[in-house]
Amino acid sequence: MVVPALTQGPYFVDERLNRSDIRADTATGAVAEGAPLALTFVVSAVGNPCVPLAGASVDVWQCNALGVYSDAQDPGFDTRGQNFLRGYQNTDAQGRAAFKTIYPGWYQGRAVHIHFKVRTASGRQQTSEFTSQVFFEDALSERIFASAPYAQKGPGRLPNSADAIFQQSNGQLTLQPTRVGDGYAAVFSLGLQL
Repeated sequence: MVVPALTQGPYFVDERLNRSDIRADTATGAVAEGAPLALTFVVSAVGNPCVPLAGASVDVWQCNALGVYSDAQDPGFDTRGQNFLRGYQNTDAQGRAAFKTIYPGWYQGRAVHIHFKVRTASGRQQTSEFTSQVFFEDALSERIFASAPYAQKGPGRLPNSADAIFQQSNGQLTLQPTRVGDGYAAVFSLGLQL
């Protein structure tokens, strides 16, 4: 259950948006388009025995269907002041934090992924922080990217096998989404050594 930590990358912004549905930009109300994804993290404290970790903060941030992050400036976009596809939830008594999002798009040089960060605190004092990324099977990405709005991005997606950050995961961070209605659902379990 203990998984590799991976880079947080250049697009983390500590927005402190406590929300389960991260699709909308809070300033405009515009909702990110894409295949719906219900993403649940189940966090445990590693020990003897492992126990659910309640009260941990799980942050999620990702690009939209066209590979654009909110609240960031890049050569291809400037979305400063927007906050779509960002948010956090505190884990419940079972260690679960659930998000309503979309299947992420892709951008040059990276495989399809979603970033996450788990933080624990005692009172106002942060006691631990773990940052990593989850990935998706290439075959599922190909199917999803054949339809709108993803298809307008065109070809050029980097497969998992060519992504150096994915290679550091040893395959332990790959989600296995299941089809649910018009979208997908995935659960990712991880254990933290506190």
